[in-house]
Amino acid sequence: MSGRMANLTDATSLQQFDQLLKNNCKSLTVIHFHAPWAPQCSQMNEVMAELAKEHKHTMFVKLEAEAVPEVSEKYEIASVPTFLFFKGGEKIDRLDGAHAPELTNKVQRLGSGGGGAAGVGDVTKEDLNERLKKLINAASCMLFMKGSPQEPRCGFSRQIVQILKDHSVQYSSFDILSDDEVRQALKTYSNWPTYPQIYVNGELVGGLDILKELVESGEIENTFPKTVSLEHRLKSLINKSSVILFMKGNKQAAKCGFSRQILEIMNGTGVEYDTFDILEDEEVRQGLKSYSNWPTYPQLYVKGDLIGGLDIVKELKENGELVSVLKGEN
Repeated sequence: MSGRMANLTDATSLQQFDQLLKNNCKSLTVIHFHAPWAPQCSQMNEVMAELAKEHKHTMFVKLEAEAVPEVSEKYEIASVPTFLFFKGGEKIDRLDGAHAPELTNKVQRLGSGGGGAAGVGDVTKEDLNERLKKLINAASCMLFMKGSPQEPRCGFSRQIVQILKDHSVQYSSFDILSDDEVRQALKTYSNWPTYPQIYVNGELVGGLDILKELVESGEIENTFPKTVSLEHRLKSLINKSSVILFMKGNKQAAKCGFSRQILEIMNGTGVEYDTFDILEDEEVRQGLKSYSNWPTYPQLYVKGDLIGGLDIVKELKENGELVSVLKGEN
C-alpha cells in the first residue's frame, strides 16, 4: 500500500481523539478499539483499509484500547474489536465484535446521510441483490440471525450459535434486526422464509432444523470451515523454521535480560534462526507453556523439538555442542 490514506489514521491519546472528532464533526467517524495481540483485530483493520478507499468522506480511526484507557473507559469498551460511530461529535452507533459485513453495512448506512438525493425507498432491486450477494459471500460461513452471537435475540438463533460453537465452526454473522431491508429481501432471495439462515461459500445450507440434522448425521464436520485450533497453530509456529526462538521482544530489541543473553549466544554461533515475540500474542504465550511443558521464556526449538531455555543453551555452549545441536546434527 503506497502512502497512508488521509482518512485512515491512529489515535494514540485522548487529546488526539478529541481533536479528530472536532475536525471531522461534519462527516462520519468510525473508531476501531483494537489490541495488537488479537488476530481478529488485524483482520478488521484490513476491512477498514478497504472501506477507507471506498468511503473517502468517512474518517477511520484505530485506537489501541489498552493504550488510551481514558477513552476506552468513557465509552465502556469491554472487549476488542469494538467499533464506535460518531457524527457531529456525538456517538450515534456501536458494533461489538469482528463482523465485517455489519461494519460495511453501518458505514454505508451512516456515512451516506446528509447528501440525501436518493432515499432508502429508491434502492433498486439490482442494487439490493448485489448487496445481498456481497453479504452472503462476506465470509466462507455466514449466519443471518436475530441479534449477535454474544446476544442472540431469539431462541433459534441462540441454539444455532451454540451448535456452531460446539463444533468450532468459524463464521461471521449479520443481525437482520439491524436492517429491515436485508431482512425482507433475503427471504425472497434465498427462498427461505425464516431466520436464522446459514450460508457456506455463498450457498444456503438452511436453518436450525437442517443444522440439527447435519449434527445427527455427523455431516456437520464436512459442511463447515473449522477454526484453526491453538494446538495446530503452535505446531506450525514451532516448525516454521528449523531454528526458532520464542522470546520477549525480537532480535532488534529484547524485552528481558534472559532473552537478551540468549540472543547474544545465538548471534555468536553464526547459525540462521527466527524469533517469535510472545509479548505480542497472549494466546501463544500461555498455550506454549503447557504444550511444551516448559513454564518460562525464552524457549528454543530446533526442527520442531524443544531444546530448552537460557540455562540449557549456556550449558551446550560451554560443552561446545551448541552449533551441532542448532544444525540438527546430534
